[in-house]
Amino acid sequence: MTLRLNQVTLGTKDMAASVSFYQNLGLTLIVDSAPRYVRFEFPLRDDTPEPATLSLHDVEENWHPPQDWPLIYFELDDLDEFIKAHDLSPLTPPETKSYLWREADILDPSGNRIRLYQAGKNRRFPPWRVT
Repeated sequence: MTLRLNQVTLGTKDMAASVSFYQNLGLTLIVDSAPRYVRFEFPLRDDTPEPATLSLHDVEENWHPPQDWPLIYFELDDLDEFIKAHDLSPLTPPETKSYLWREADILDPSGNRIRLYQAGKNRRFPPWRVT
């Protein structure tokens, strides 16, 4: 029996703006019960048996996500090209970190922090991996 990530659910104060935001990132809307709930599917990759999903549920207008949590990571093959192609404005410019991941954070329309990153082989096989 293998544990797999199925989905992450985030709160949203503006469902229409959030749906547009995540579709712009390349996610496909697969459940539309707006304005209460929606679910997206990530693009299928050759190395995954099924795509992960991301859900949004409606929250009160005065709701605020915690300052830095949850922090959701979206992996990319080319971070800089993705930011340019989707006309995104990261909170800070993309930066290669000491742990060899290139990262930039964006906020969705409800203030949820999304970390876009490019790690390549270093995601699972960094030079300091335990053998």
